[in-house]
Amino acid sequence: MKTKDELIDELLDLAFAEDLGDGDHTTLSTIPADAMGRSRLIIKEDGILAGVDVAEEVLHKVDPSIKMTVMINDGAEVKKGDVAFTAEGPIRSLLIAERTMLNIMQRMSGVATMTRRYQDELKGLHTRVLDTRKTTPGMRMLEKDAVKIGGGTNHRIGLFDMILIKDNHIDFAGGLEKAIQRANDYCKENGKDLKIEVEVRSLDDIRRVLAHGGVDRIMFDNFTPALTKEAVELVGGKVETESSGGITLENLREYGEAGVDFISVGALTHSVKGLDMSFKAF
Repeated sequence: MKTKDELIDELLDLAFAEDLGDGDHTTLSTIPADAMGRSRLIIKEDGILAGVDVAEEVLHKVDPSIKMTVMINDGAEVKKGDVAFTAEGPIRSLLIAERTMLNIMQRMSGVATMTRRYQDELKGLHTRVLDTRKTTPGMRMLEKDAVKIGGGTNHRIGLFDMILIKDNHIDFAGGLEKAIQRANDYCKENGKDLKIEVEVRSLDDIRRVLAHGGVDRIMFDNFTPALTKEAVELVGGKVETESSGGITLENLREYGEAGVDFISVGALTHSVKGLDMSFKAF
């Protein structure tokens, strides 16, 4: 299995391949090869900054000689007009790196900003906001990092690091108990130490799961806040609880007050506006 660093490196390779082709002909034709310069990353919208470390990787992948000076780190609240960092080096290199760096930073900062809004809605509660697998193909590691930077919590990274038995698995397996048992048998037979979560659609499903055992977390799928409160009381702290489906910023607090441990929100990554910023010469 590839490491996180390897996946990010491959993402950057692809990003430059699709952007550069056989060369940045505008820059090559207008900027002398030996010209040196400075640029600064200017924030144009209030939010949460994310992607500074990745920006350095982008710059150094283009040209290891570029010197970057960071003024604001990941996770900081930024305002319009703030300068996050400066970069100094060959102008050609700065221009070639600009768009790829901005695309990544704007996306990550948008995710971090959205996550902070959701987690702030739960202030004073033990409930944590979770991301999902509804991420931009190829950018999952960066978007998951942005969720953490924004104060949220990562759910599973992919299909490999946790077992999440959803409605389709249950239906195809022939029922809740069969699906849970097969998951436990699979882990034992293959030496896998994986947490097992199961999705439920009713209070009766919860009773069946608790009677069978063998799970670490129960996900309440499309429950109302009132039904979620009943579900949490029924579970009684025996396993972790999670709410999912139909949850927005407007009703998030109601679900948190129902006592659930986690709330998964696909919107953290699939419905995000990038945070506006620019990389300008000075």
